[in-house]
Amino acid sequence: IRSEEGKRDYLNLLKQSLVRPSKLEIWIMDADGSNKRQVTNLDAASFAPFLHPNGRDIIFSTNYGDPQGREFDLWTIRVDGRGLKRITFTPEFDGFPMFTRDGKRLVWASNRNGRETGETNVFVADWKE
Repeated sequence: IRSEEGKRDYLNLLKQSLVRPSKLEIWIMDADGSNKRQVTNLDAASFAPFLHPNGRDIIFSTNYGDPQGREFDLWTIRVDGRGLKRITFTPEFDGFPMFTRDGKRLVWASNRNGRETGETNVFVADWKE
């Protein structure tokens, strides 16, 4: 967005759920901003990447597995862009994944098991490599 007016318009549309991201890819770079590399090329909305403490794997949320682009699940991929693997398989939203510092547990937000539509819960699971 190149102007303040454009930014305001975009944010207003976003608040009304009138803007849906369609293509977002995962990139990584060194801490100083150098060595930028595209990790995913899924032609999908991929977001909320989190690097596993092993430094080799990234977990993220994407709608890549849904032809309609509505269902977001968790996927992993290596930092070199190989080894794409689907982790969750639910019709509800799964997103914002994070690993514990020791890499032994995965924490994420999901709409599954909600008492009402749209309710988001936090889940914790043991991580098996």
